[in-house]
Amino acid sequence: MNPVTGLGHMLSLSFMQHALLAGTSVAILSGLVGYFVVLRGQVFAGDALSHVAYTGAIAALAAGLDLRFGLFAATVLIGLLLGLLGGRAGTDDAVTGVVFAWVLGLGVFFLTVYGTHAGGGYGAASANVLFGSILGISAAAAATAVGIAAGLLLVLAVLARPLLFASLDPQVARARGVPVRLLGAGFLVLVGATAAEASQAIGALLLFGLLAAPPAAALRLTSRPWRALALSAGLAVAAVWLGIAACYAWPRLPASFTIMSLSTAEYLLAAGWTMLRDRAGRRPVTLASGHFGPEWSLTSDHSAEN
Repeated sequence: MNPVTGLGHMLSLSFMQHALLAGTSVAILSGLVGYFVVLRGQVFAGDALSHVAYTGAIAALAAGLDLRFGLFAATVLIGLLLGLLGGRAGTDDAVTGVVFAWVLGLGVFFLTVYGTHAGGGYGAASANVLFGSILGISAAAAATAVGIAAGLLLVLAVLARPLLFASLDPQVARARGVPVRLLGAGFLVLVGATAAEASQAIGALLLFGLLAAPPAAALRLTSRPWRALALSAGLAVAAVWLGIAACYAWPRLPASFTIMSLSTAEYLLAAGWTMLRDRAGRRPVTLASGHFGPEWSLTSDHSAEN
């Protein structure tokens, strides 16, 4: 089939339209929130919250409730708990590990309870929560996903500038009156809500790929914070779009697999590019080095971008 004709046919299918609509909103949200997750070194906490989403969904199903209630309730509450217990430095890996193990234990318990009452049908529900069903999203679910993502993006827009300041230099930010600990706890609540939102499309186990791989690739490609933020969202959207298109071209491939494979490929390509660039002796200044270049000043009222 001609590629242009195939693309037109794919876009004419209603379930593909729903998948692209929901997937785009989830990708933008995951890419933007994930940038701060990677920048702040909270990847482990993000991974833990992705597993919390599974436990919350199964708990809701076991109680006879809508799984979305369990998704958001569990991830938001655990995100707040991690933020408050983490102390002034942010999340604590020991605290995260303990909570992570406890939540996984709860997941096993609720899965057993749900399996006892649901009979043989609990396997399919569990698989959908774990791996997502982006190609099975209805029009109403896609619209809901867009609405929730838009609301969370508004929250991120309010937090973005002080959060960037607190992420790059928490001591200076605290001295200038930024509520660093409260901001960190609020951000983890946002990460939890993002995990709940993304779980419905790509699954609780695989959403971490969108939270980590595109942002990590963006941070390797540019040292400018706002440019990296936009690039992270763009890479996440590209992975979702191309992943869905790959499913259309090769129907036997699961959508979650293609999306995560492309996200991983983006990071590997970015890492390879920076290695070649470093060997050529043109290594740029990075955020991790502690020098932010002339375009960023922690005490400046101007934007980080030129």
